[in-house]
Amino acid sequence: MKKQQLVALAVLAVLAAWMFIPRSPASTAEEPEEPVRLVSAITSGQLPSENPAVMSVRAERIEPEAYVELLNVRGRTQAYRHVQVRAELAGRIVNEPVPRGSRVAQGDLLCEIAIDDRAANLQEAQARLEQTEFEYNASLDLQRRALQSDVVVAQSKAAVESAKAAVARAEIALKNTRIVAPFDGVVETRTMELGDYLNTGDVCASVLDDSPMLLVGLVPEQEIDRIKVNASATGRLLNGRSVSGKVSYLASAADMASRSYRLEVEVDPGQGQIREGITSEILVEAAELIAHRIPSSALTLDDNGMIGVKLIDDRGLVSFRTIEIIGDDTNQLNPGIWVTGLNGVVNLVTVGQEIVFPGQTVTSNFDWDL
Repeated sequence: MKKQQLVALAVLAVLAAWMFIPRSPASTAEEPEEPVRLVSAITSGQLPSENPAVMSVRAERIEPEAYVELLNVRGRTQAYRHVQVRAELAGRIVNEPVPRGSRVAQGDLLCEIAIDDRAANLQEAQARLEQTEFEYNASLDLQRRALQSDVVVAQSKAAVESAKAAVARAEIALKNTRIVAPFDGVVETRTMELGDYLNTGDVCASVLDDSPMLLVGLVPEQEIDRIKVNASATGRLLNGRSVSGKVSYLASAADMASRSYRLEVEVDPGQGQIREGITSEILVEAAELIAHRIPSSALTLDDNGMIGVKLIDDRGLVSFRTIEIIGDDTNQLNPGIWVTGLNGVVNLVTVGQEIVFPGQTVTSNFDWDL
């Protein structure tokens, strides 16, 4: 028999002997089982257990509250009115126009045009009126004595009316030599100087009415039905100021380019001077919802990456509930976020949510805040 065959037979015999020789059961002394650790839910004011076999999570009883949803609209400040005051007749400027930035009241003089012959034209029209009235009265007297025809009397009456119209035109022309502010406001621009000549329709100055100031923006078509006129709104200006007011106007027709609707918020008076054209973030009160206010630290993710929170029911059973964040609370003393998706009063795990899993049972006392 060859040497290789003898070696193979020897290996086979050793293998067979190892397989058929009885052995004692494997010892598990080297792999001790970990002790089962209990999980206890405590409130924020309680101290965790000193027992190393007990893990603690913190939970809080959260009740639903009314929450007014805020719709964020990008916009800017705009004056209530901003008009260019134009000349209604031609003439030379004979006074120093009002300086830019001056605050004026309704009726204050902005520019004054030379009277020239307009006063003389008024006197002539008034004298003509006196003459025609005298002639008309004489015609009536003759008519009563049957010495004047009705045609002549009608002509005299027409002459009187024509003279009255001439007086009115002369008075208007004289009045229009004074170009005045149409309302209270600020002189934003002035285009004329002393000695300049104004043609009919030329701009004397522009007046800006900044009381009240407006916040204007465009609301997307899918959001417009959530806003109502007179809804409260807050404007956060780019310069750091915050102002408040109410919605005064919602457009009925959309802008053809953006398919958005114009929104105007009238700023409440007494909030100081606001300049026109400042970029603003407008927060408008929309629908009122029932929501829960929770600490942001309570948020977690499930195995599918869905954002939610972990709850403990009255039996101590842990569950995961997906939520939707609808707003935040800017209160620095007690910050939090507003969410929907939770029903009624819930026992929310606020700290330690990563060490409990849905379906797990924890020990707890749910009479914390009752």
